[in-house]
Formats: sequence, structure tokens, C-alpha cells
Amino acid sequence: MTDDDSDNAFEPMGLRKIIHVDMDAFYASVEQRDDPALRGKPVAVGGDGIRGVVCAASYEARKFGVRSAIPSSMAKRLCPQLSFVRPRFAVYRQVSKQIRAIFDEFTPHVEPLALDEAYLDVTDDLKGIGSATRIAELIRARIKAETGLTASAGVSYNKFLAKIASDQNKPDGLCLIRPGEGARFVADLPVRRFHGIGPKGAEKMERLGIHTGGDIAAKDMIFLRQHFGSQADYLYRAARGIDLRRVSANRARKSIGAERTYDHDLSTGPALHEALEKIVALVWADIDRLHARGRTITLKLRYADFSLKTRARSLDAPVAFRDQFAGIGHALLDELLPLPQPVRLLGLTLSSLQGERGEGVTPPRDEQLSLL
Repeated sequence: MTDDDSDNAFEPMGLRKIIHVDMDAFYASVEQRDDPALRGKPVAVGGDGIRGVVCAASYEARKFGVRSAIPSSMAKRLCPQLSFVRPRFAVYRQVSKQIRAIFDEFTPHVEPLALDEAYLDVTDDLKGIGSATRIAELIRARIKAETGLTASAGVSYNKFLAKIASDQNKPDGLCLIRPGEGARFVADLPVRRFHGIGPKGAEKMERLGIHTGGDIAAKDMIFLRQHFGSQADYLYRAARGIDLRRVSANRARKSIGAERTYDHDLSTGPALHEALEKIVALVWADIDRLHARGRTITLKLRYADFSLKTRARSLDAPVAFRDQFAGIGHALLDELLPLPQPVRLLGLTLSSLQGERGEGVTPPRDEQLSLL
């Protein structure tokens, strides 16, 4: 584990050179960049209404415990001086395109994960720079010069380790994990740092006496499969610093959707149909822009008591027209009427996609709207 710029050990072993670039508090940093009055102050991007949710938080806000996905009301209690800013996704997408253009100058092998992060495979070293760590440094410098924003980067021989490394020295940091160092690095890693292990998974592991990657590595496959099922293979490999996944420049989008949480519960059929029509317009705009076609339409309702209900319909042929998409969505809603209780969230998704031509750096609408 190191952050110096020597990664010559990659070459003799014929290993991949992977960089994971992660923008620092991206949405909040863009807002602070564009509004000098917000610089150095705790900022939350998101809605500040009764049911608002924090979409992103500046590092100044994180010191108070403000994090993405927590209710805005909780964020205000944690940090009374918190400034809320409504999301500007058009701006974030434009900045993301600037960053993507920088990536593309160094390698065609770019796998975006969201607007603010991506994997890069720089094994081929098209510019003859000679070091993956040096490439990461040049990319970070270019991002800072062209956007005024900082990025952190992780460099290693697989995606799992590169992603972990990018978080190691945040913000505005860089970390290199060389070949032969992966298992040792992961051994001391808290299980919460493993991608895919959420709070509930971490709690389960703690009950089993598992606190670090080394604790996972000490368990055999029989134990892991008994307690973690299909996740066992991933845990077994990750705990040893192994990840065989390739950087995929054309990673397919699985679905396109939108959902909206309302300040006041919707309790009548007409109100729900009116709200659904607005969501249809948002989703179809993305479907049309991406030239995507899919066969499965899923309606999602979250009731006032937070219970969830979904209805889905799969067709033999892809949905071809907006009216067809809207009609099926409204028909699925009719199946759930009359309501057993008021609705606080409504969503609609198209999946089983084919012929999709995504830009790769644009998040699906459900990622955007569910955070407002």
C-alpha cells in the first residue's frame, strides 16, 4: 500500500493497470464552485422540504454527519447552519462530459459507474507515459485545471482494489496498491468498505465475529456459502484481493426509470394518474434520447407506512411508442386501485432493454428524482 508513482511491478507479471477515478463530493463541489458564497461552508444538494432527501453533501457538511440519502430534516438537525441547494443535473452532466473527454484522451477503455466516477484500463499506455500512477496524476491535474474540481484516484491491478484505493486518501488524493499487496491491504479493511456490503450485511458479519477482510479470508467456502449464499464467491475472492472482472467500456444499462417522492401523500386515483403522466414524460424522454427499447414495464408504489408494492408486465415485443408505454403504466396503476392507504412515492421503469445506445455517463432518471 503506497501512494508513490512507481508501479513498475505491473509489467513483469503481465497484470492489468486499472485506475478508478472518483470526483470529490461532486454535486456539492460543483455548487460551491459556481457560488462563491457556499465555499468552505456545509452544503447539501437536495430538497429541503418535509420529505426532502440529501442527494450529496460537501465535506464541510459531512463533518457533522450529513450524508447522502438521509432525510433533509435529519440533516438540518445534525447541522443547523446547513445550506440546501436544488440539484442541477444538466450542469452535472455537462461537467461529467468534460471529465469523460479527458479520460478518452488516455484510453478507450472507460467504464463509467455514474456521473462522478469511472474505471479506466490503461494497460496499453497509448501515450507512452510509462506509469499508471503517473497517468492518474495527469488526469487529476487536467480535471482540476479544466473544471476547477478535485478528483481522487486509486491505481491497482484489478477493479476491486482500484475502487478501494480511490477512497483511501480522499479528498484530492491518490493511492497505489501494487501486485502482491492486495491481500495484505484487504486484510485490515473494515467489512463496511467492501463494495456490496451495506449496514445490514456488516451487522450480520459482526454477529459472526467478522470485522475485517482478514476475518473473511479466515473463513472457508462452506462457511461463507452457509451464511452469505450467492455472495460467498465474491467475498472469498475479494478478501484475497482477487477480482477477475474486465473494464467494460460498453456496459449495458439494465433499466430506464423515474420515481418521485411527494411532499404530501397522494390518496386518489385521479391524483395518482396525473402524477404518473408526468413521470411517463420524464422516462420516455430518456428512452427516446437513448434510442432504447424494452419489453418490461414496472410500476412502483411506496405507501405512507413505507411498505412497497410493484406491478410489472412483460411483452413479447419491445415497447415502440410513448402512448403504449403510458397506457401500460396506467393500466398497472388501475390494478392497484382503490388504494389501501395513501402513496408517498410513485415510480415507473422500462427494463429488458435491447437496442439501447446509452451515453454511459448519464444516470437513469430514477437515480436523479428519487433523491429530490
